[in-house]
Amino acid sequence: MGTNHQGRSADKLGVVFAVRVIEGREEGFLDLYEQLRKSVAGTPGHIVERLGRPVDDSRQWVITSEWQSAEQFFAWQQSEEHRELVAPLREFVDQRQSLRYRVVKETRGVTS
Repeated sequence: MGTNHQGRSADKLGVVFAVRVIEGREEGFLDLYEQLRKSVAGTPGHIVERLGRPVDDSRQWVITSEWQSAEQFFAWQQSEEHRELVAPLREFVDQRQSLRYRVVKETRGVTS
């Protein structure tokens, strides 16, 4: 975790967006995600974005992202660009849930 200019912990924000993709609409969903991914990559405060495909037949996909701060995430989420990008999402998903959390501890694995 980083620190802010006063030496206190600057908590990162994690976001989990779970969606159930409508059967047969996976390619359209992936195309839309590609546009979203390219857009968010250059957004101030964005650290990483990941897309998870289901390992079973649940059709439950997960998009996770990490942000330097909640303020930066919400500024992006409330932007006109973001609203225009996600508007077509309804064509491809029939359920969605968004969770946001402050990262308070982080454990990294050993790399070889």
